[in-house]
Amino acid sequence: MAGSAAERIAAPAPALSIGRLAGSAGVAVSTVRFYERQGLVEPDERSAAGYRSYTADAVQRVRFIRRAQRLGFTLREVGDVLRLSDRPELITFGDVGDQVAEKLVELDQKIVDLQRVRDALALLIETGPTHPRCPVIAAIT
Repeated sequence: MAGSAAERIAAPAPALSIGRLAGSAGVAVSTVRFYERQGLVEPDERSAAGYRSYTADAVQRVRFIRRAQRLGFTLREVGDVLRLSDRPELITFGDVGDQVAEKLVELDQKIVDLQRVRDALALLIETGPTHPRCPVIAAIT
């Protein structure tokens, strides 16, 4: 057996290629490149040939970005959250307080809208095609 358990635990995780990062995060390589151009993800290092390598933390970062986008956060907002997480000592709450308050209002409205659509879908299931007007269209408009 090569090395003790402590040595195996302390060993750094192997670097990930951009393809392995993308596959592990469930995105396309082009998505990782896009996030890199936006300053949201950075390679840990580049080889002499220019190949990117990433740490395992980059997988969680890319997953966070995708999930945040699905939840309605813009890439600018995602970047702000990541910067706050990466360097909290450089940002005061006053810098982001207004943004947080605006996002809260936006999310509250989205919750109301989603609940209305949910209720319409439940009504559609309950009444079937006999309902005079599609409740989903009414809920969204």
